[in-house]
Amino acid sequence: MKTKFDIKVYSVEEFKLFLDDAMNRKPRGSEVPRDERLLSKFTIYSPPPFRHCSRLQTVCLSSPSIKAGDFECSASHNARCKHPKAGIRNLEIDQATIMTSPFVKEDLPPTLDSTSLEPPPLFDGTTRLYIAYICPYAQRVWTARNYKGLQDEIKLVAIDLGSKPTWYKEKVYLESKVPSLEHNNKVIGESLDLLKYLEDNFEGPKLLPNDPSKRQFAEELLEYTDTFNKTVFTSFKGDPVKETGSAFDYLETALNKFEDGPFFLGQFSLVDIAYAPFIATFQLIFQDVWKYDITAGRPKLGAWIEEINKIDAYTQTKYDPAKLVETYKKRFLGQQ
Repeated sequence: MKTKFDIKVYSVEEFKLFLDDAMNRKPRGSEVPRDERLLSKFTIYSPPPFRHCSRLQTVCLSSPSIKAGDFECSASHNARCKHPKAGIRNLEIDQATIMTSPFVKEDLPPTLDSTSLEPPPLFDGTTRLYIAYICPYAQRVWTARNYKGLQDEIKLVAIDLGSKPTWYKEKVYLESKVPSLEHNNKVIGESLDLLKYLEDNFEGPKLLPNDPSKRQFAEELLEYTDTFNKTVFTSFKGDPVKETGSAFDYLETALNKFEDGPFFLGQFSLVDIAYAPFIATFQLIFQDVWKYDITAGRPKLGAWIEEINKIDAYTQTKYDPAKLVETYKKRFLGQQ
């Protein structure tokens, strides 16, 4: 039996997240409970989208309009289907055509340096994310902000790390690092903490799964990021290709854990956001300086890089490759 679904989302990624959620949620009795979670500001409304096979309901979100094809009920939804298993676990895509609105590229603010004498009007109710365009730590939070569709709610303030405005340390963030987030009359920092803060305090697509095993693995991978980055950065003083092999192999192994997608947790998550800016930078540096492809013998890592570069929320945050390589050569390798 087939039924038509009309859904409204921003992107193919959100559509996949919706399907993953629908197929792994158990119904109460004969109905799936109303889901009030937000998908990029769009709520799934009652009546519940799934009842039993002969009465599947339409999935309706607020706007803009996207058709999402035909679907096939290949097995059970509940006992009324006369199938032995309960729960929406075997909903299969028969045909799906997704028409998404194009990603609107944001007009980025100019970089503020030491010639900037006054900060933005602090604690005026505006949420601000202080970043540096070249900083991979800032790029993490910037990407999450974009993916959640928070461009209107969180304003970017770009800082020149080599020539910071004096007011940034004195009036905004005593640590004088980026990223930092001005929100609810306080300023907080540390990129991994800010990723979780956005997840917990702002609307938009979920970037952490409900599955306990995936949650636990997410924490393990997030904890490993500092070890991974330190291993690679310190290797620049020795034999990088030899000394970083185990670190890149660790990521290759991690990408084999879940088979429901190309990302670390199967579906795109905070974990991918945490690693993406650093892996992209290391890939450029290793190729340019040591003529080494970090994906050689690591097909999962290669596929992950290919997929991550399809996500507009991330690609807009990428710094000019040539300038990035030049900067890292000067800083870490002493090359002019």
